[in-house]
Amino acid sequence: MLAVLAAIEEADDPEEHRDALADLVADLTENGMDYYYLRALRLADTGYVAQQSARLGMSGAVKMISSVSRRFIMRMDKAQLLAVAAHIRSLAE
Repeated sequence: MLAVLAAIEEADDPEEHRDALADLVADLTENGMDYYYLRALRLADTGYVAQQSARLGMSGAVKMISSVSRRFIMRMDKAQLLAVAAHIRSLAE
């Protein structure tokens, strides 16, 4: 994550790193959904069927969100990419 953010922030042309940023956003989305939603089900020991059902639903949601996010990121200009990178960096602090 930090390498992608640094590449965007230090690049003369951050637009060259759109793919990497879109991949990072997809990874963060997937990990965030797992941490905030699916982890709670595991901790509550809701059972295999409930957890698998939730995982399947989250998987579909993550794919949709990642697809939409990628389309937006691929159209962003330098200032927009830097703003997204700054926001992600602030989440890690």
